[in-house]
Amino acid sequence: MRTRLAILTTLITLATVEAAAPPVLLEPLAGRQVFPVNNWWNQDISTAPVDARSPQLIDWISGRSATNPTAVRRLHPDFGPPPYGIPYVVVAGDQPRVSVTFEYADESDTGIPGVPGYPVPDEARTTANYIEGGVAGGGSSGDRHLLVIDRTRWILYETFATSWNTQLGRWDAGSGAIFDLSSNARRPDGWTSADAAGLAIFPGLVRYDEVFGSTEITHAFRVTTRATNGYVWPASHRAGSNTSAPPLGARLRLKASKNISTFTPEVQRILRAMKRYGLIVADNGSDMYISGTMDGRWNNDVLNPAFSALTADDFEVIQLGWQPSTAPAPPTNLRIQR
Repeated sequence: MRTRLAILTTLITLATVEAAAPPVLLEPLAGRQVFPVNNWWNQDISTAPVDARSPQLIDWISGRSATNPTAVRRLHPDFGPPPYGIPYVVVAGDQPRVSVTFEYADESDTGIPGVPGYPVPDEARTTANYIEGGVAGGGSSGDRHLLVIDRTRWILYETFATSWNTQLGRWDAGSGAIFDLSSNARRPDGWTSADAAGLAIFPGLVRYDEVFGSTEITHAFRVTTRATNGYVWPASHRAGSNTSAPPLGARLRLKASKNISTFTPEVQRILRAMKRYGLIVADNGSDMYISGTMDGRWNNDVLNPAFSALTADDFEVIQLGWQPSTAPAPPTNLRIQR
């Protein structure tokens, strides 16, 4: 009897320890495949055709006009130590789920089959730097993106305009999207996500673990422009109609001829990815601002001058809506509850 009790006590203890696995901010994920290799974020666009309007679009991004013909738009790393950049948090599969009240509920996901809700850790409510902007509970201004990855199921949860509603004791957000990181499932046309373009945010971030890793970065980066005009594949949602601007989903590629040999090895790794995988316009914001993680290890004394050494003129816009001959196959796995 005492032996059976001891075994039962051990099992309960182990279950408790497993259930209490804490969330991990910025858990290194280098080596784990984020979306299939043929996903749009991971597509090699180094030989993709240049769009016929590329010069005009680059001129617009640079702010050039008849009255300002020499305007230049320089790159900027939209990330760094807190509060700059977008954090992400990794949780275990048994992380408790909570419901989120969405302003745009008709275009937001509510959970996955059998597991409703979002795995938002309590720390996001009480501790700074779990949500974009660095304010515990999200605060009341800014984009306030919350990115949570279920490492067990390999599912990404993202919300926009996230805030803890103290009066009602609940999480509120503008919109939310859930992505199976092993699938090429795309948002329905016309739907937003936690980002204006209807795309996932996490796979487009410049991450410290990749930049200072031992292998090449094999995905595109997220970039913003001050306005946009509709959307093209792979985006699914529009957030503007400025006919001079690029559409959401447009891809910019660092020109192969750009000499990057004078930069540090880590910056060269970022720039090589820009040559091979490019930038995807994902939201309205500051021109040529490249998104990355909020991470205290970034050194902006290195990043800022390195990015500023490049301008929009060092890039070209590839054919809008371009897809390779082997487009991603339709998904056959997990369905998201909408």
